[in-house]
Amino acid sequence: MQDQKPGIRDVTIHRAGSAEPVSDRVAVEEPMEVRVNGAPFAVIMRTPGADRDLVAGFLLAEDVIRNVDEIGAIEYCADANEEGRNNTINVTVLQEAVTRLDDRLADRRQVTMTSSCGLCGRLTIESLQSRVSSVAGEWTMPASVIASLPDRLRAAQAVFESTGGLHAAGLFDRSGTLQLSAEDVGRHNAVDKIVGRTLLAGQHPLDECVLLVSGRTSFELVQKALLAGVPLIAAVSAPSSLAVDLATQAGITLCGFVRGPNFNIYSHPRRVES
Repeated sequence: MQDQKPGIRDVTIHRAGSAEPVSDRVAVEEPMEVRVNGAPFAVIMRTPGADRDLVAGFLLAEDVIRNVDEIGAIEYCADANEEGRNNTINVTVLQEAVTRLDDRLADRRQVTMTSSCGLCGRLTIESLQSRVSSVAGEWTMPASVIASLPDRLRAAQAVFESTGGLHAAGLFDRSGTLQLSAEDVGRHNAVDKIVGRTLLAGQHPLDECVLLVSGRTSFELVQKALLAGVPLIAAVSAPSSLAVDLATQAGITLCGFVRGPNFNIYSHPRRVES
């Protein structure tokens, strides 16, 4: 079979009883090896692009780093073979992150993180809250603005429009203006890209922002928002029970099934104006 460009595959389209072979775009998924201070740490299945942001957000959630000052450099590995050169990245961590890295390497095995995995429940609510107890941001937002966020994010999903195969996350200000968006085959990766980009830009905590995700809300997604200081999360689908529990304890307003003018509020409804 002749090699094809990434994201282009041969498909057969069936329409009204006829079949037509065509080339079509699909969402790209590739493995990225993450090394920290030269040691293999994880393999993340992701959509290439914004890799530095993704890795920074991932290591924040993994409790290797806790602020941007603990990052020395994020660089693609020159010693990787040609095939893996753009899929192997090393993060140099500094200060107390070096000790935390040793601890993380000691109590985990290297795993391949699928694009839908997140932390797979490794951290409990109790251990997470010993690190970050709750969010700030005692403001309110009209329900009509929250209801408008999915359409605003969808307008920025260029790759989804051509493939239909990616998740998205968007960071909005309190007026509903989109500040930042990311797409990836994994919901967790899209959020990590946003969290990592704002971390590297020195913008944490994000206590004046709203996070919207295109799928369901899991414990891991609420955890990532908590670590970034986001007070309100909205999603077009349902939250899990553990996501609701963490949002409740962390002071986060969690909205689900944001579709059209209607949505559910699962925790801290005080931030939503009727």
